[in-house]
Amino acid sequence: MNDTPVWLDMALSFEERADDLISQMTLEEKVSQMVHESAGIERLSIADYDWWNECLHGVARAGIATVFPQAVGLAATWNTDLVARVATVISDEARAIHHEADRNGDRGRFKGLTFWSPNINIFRDPRWGRGQETYGEDPYLTARMGVEFVKGLQGDDLRYLKVAACAKHYAVHSGPEPLRHKFDAVVDERDLRETYLPAFEVLVKEAKVESVMGAYNRTNGQPCCAHERLLQEILRDEWGFAGHVVSDCGAICDIFKYHKYVETPEEAAAAAVKAGCDLNCGEIYQHLCNAVEMGLISEETVNRSLKRLLLTKFRLGMFDPPEAVPYAQIPIEVNDCPEHRALALESARQSIVLLKNEGSLLPMSKDLKCIAVIGPNANDVDVLLGNYNGTPSEAVTPVEGIGQAVSEKTEVICVKGCELIGEDDSGFAEAVSAAEQADVVVMVMGLSSLLEGEQGDAYNSDSSGDRVDISLPGRQEDLLKAVCATGKPVVLVLLGGSAIAIPWADENVPAILMTWYGGEEAGTALADVLFGDYNPAGRLPVTFYRSLDQLPHFEDYSMRGRTYRYFESEPLYPFGFGLSYTTFGYGNLKLSSETIQPGENLTVSADVTNTGSRSGDEVVQLYVSDVEASFTHPIRSLAGFARIHLAAGESQTASFTIAPRQMCIFDDDGRRLIEPGEFKISLGGGQPIATTGENTFIVGKFQVAGEITEIE
Repeated sequence: MNDTPVWLDMALSFEERADDLISQMTLEEKVSQMVHESAGIERLSIADYDWWNECLHGVARAGIATVFPQAVGLAATWNTDLVARVATVISDEARAIHHEADRNGDRGRFKGLTFWSPNINIFRDPRWGRGQETYGEDPYLTARMGVEFVKGLQGDDLRYLKVAACAKHYAVHSGPEPLRHKFDAVVDERDLRETYLPAFEVLVKEAKVESVMGAYNRTNGQPCCAHERLLQEILRDEWGFAGHVVSDCGAICDIFKYHKYVETPEEAAAAAVKAGCDLNCGEIYQHLCNAVEMGLISEETVNRSLKRLLLTKFRLGMFDPPEAVPYAQIPIEVNDCPEHRALALESARQSIVLLKNEGSLLPMSKDLKCIAVIGPNANDVDVLLGNYNGTPSEAVTPVEGIGQAVSEKTEVICVKGCELIGEDDSGFAEAVSAAEQADVVVMVMGLSSLLEGEQGDAYNSDSSGDRVDISLPGRQEDLLKAVCATGKPVVLVLLGGSAIAIPWADENVPAILMTWYGGEEAGTALADVLFGDYNPAGRLPVTFYRSLDQLPHFEDYSMRGRTYRYFESEPLYPFGFGLSYTTFGYGNLKLSSETIQPGENLTVSADVTNTGSRSGDEVVQLYVSDVEASFTHPIRSLAGFARIHLAAGESQTASFTIAPRQMCIFDDDGRRLIEPGEFKISLGGGQPIATTGENTFIVGKFQVAGEITEIE
């Protein structure tokens, strides 16, 4: 006779096993599984489990792990294949850490297999401190990066998930951080459908993301974690989401405490679960038992949410023997191993964006007599790691990378000069003296996660994690001006997770690099670019504005005047911008047809040639503009991209397919329409605007015939 409980019978479906397990639980036991610190149930042999884990750019807060560039830096690579490889490494290390901890009886926070990553919110405003966690300001780039990240995390086994990924923060969420627990993000249906929802939809439909996290704020009056339209009508009914929804941490408490949407914790818990939020990061769901007794929610509705959570655990193999789960044998030794460090270096190299290179100052010689490395970020390990980060076994700072790259005869002087913030200029004299001794000065400046990040983490922020000014903080620009006054050649290296307004530097500094928070190999990658061992090809995933004067109010969630798609002024550096040590040319543009019917695809191709003397990568970008749209619409939208490598003189044909959805506009009711009329396309190394610089582009047009057509 088989004494194996039904819910442990591996011959049965996960659905059958989950139903059986739920049938054996009391209401109190059910509720205990619906908070992030879920309690063990000894009589059912269910162990304690903490759902809270993070892995934006490496397994976070769980000991030694490979630290890749922060998410916005990964976006700057414009390389989906690379992001997939990064996510695969992260999930390898996640499995190794989990099973090692489990063998040692450690089931605490950050040791589980449910990861609350990636963050696919749209980085609509550079003031938002958590924008560094995103893939930038464009819905298409965000979606493509997010899909590959989720697939790399969740694996390709037909039965088991490698880890469970989570698309957050659903759905209209991007600051202000100080107001997030009570703020109402008001958006019209067009912006909702055109900007804020697309990446979530793609991750649900294409990547089959296992989890979605609701945001703290309200959207159009209703808390996101108790939002029937967002969580049920759109997420589940329209998109077919089959996984579980988790609240942001403390968001259920916000529903009654700050949003004042209801009056009691029982009402808040009931409203959230009924709307479709299954897991509470927090403790308010402990009131569900009372809520059932009070008639605010039925036990059947509780069962519905519990089943979704249990199905995730079953898919992770948490109720099956380790030998039956293909990912359970990954050894702890993979963590931050040489192969993974090599990928961190490759990622950091690919993320670096060359913003200016006047007079071809870069690349520099390794045989210079003296290099001065000056600035508050020159030799700080922590600034390399961004937020939600792991701990690398070792990390290479900018000055260390430079010192390791130059010849033995080259002297490298490192001077801080000033702090990131504050008015102290007592280090200026030493910095100027160092510059006067040097052949070249590398100024390493910018931001850190102490200045931008999540509320409560970025404790040197002037606004609970957000920035109130997007210029270089403190006395950094004054230090830069003092060093430039020496007349020595200066390279400005910016570290940060968001756009920095540097109009003076753009006018006066000959070479500028944006390196983001580059991870454990950031210094090595920087040196490789500075000295020409790597040809930079990163592209901006966000617009660099000239000042805050160019932006609407931070609390205004309308997209008008925001991001390259709706911004009508001249930026400092446009979305998609980045230079190279070589040049590229485009020709032989071909369209599959000059006239198409609504609902048809269009294929676009062109030849790309490396017209310079160095091999290098080019990021080919395709943009589409609806010239005759009758509703408000983007100026242009990214419709395709590819990072390709070309030797000097080599050519390659780049080909893209524009799908019907990429030709659509949205009417006032949020309907997705294709209108007949003229469309323009551009294909090149950036947007079709004058500030694209050396990256050329070619343009074409096509017609959509027929009648106005609604597209699903």
